[in-house]
Amino acid sequence: MEKKEIKLEEKSIMTMESRKRLSLNGIVDVFSFNEEQIILNTILGTLHIKGDGLKMNKLDVQNGEVIINGTINSCVYTNKENKKEKEKLLSKLFK
Repeated sequence: MEKKEIKLEEKSIMTMESRKRLSLNGIVDVFSFNEEQIILNTILGTLHIKGDGLKMNKLDVQNGEVIINGTINSCVYTNKENKKEKEKLLSKLFK
């Protein structure tokens, strides 16, 4: 498995304060959002944020920044490579 090197301009910073406020930069796009889940496309992969009462207080896609308030239960990154591996596994299981 090859490791992807992150260029300096692809740096992303995530800051969480008491599971109530999440600040993140490196945002490329917002896939979907509601009070229980927010899915963001970032420079490091797709980020799934789950919680309760989630609200995007600041969204600046031009500068790649977002601030999310609410109760944050989980933050999970996925990327295209993991998705392809899962699809291969599922196709093998259901042949």
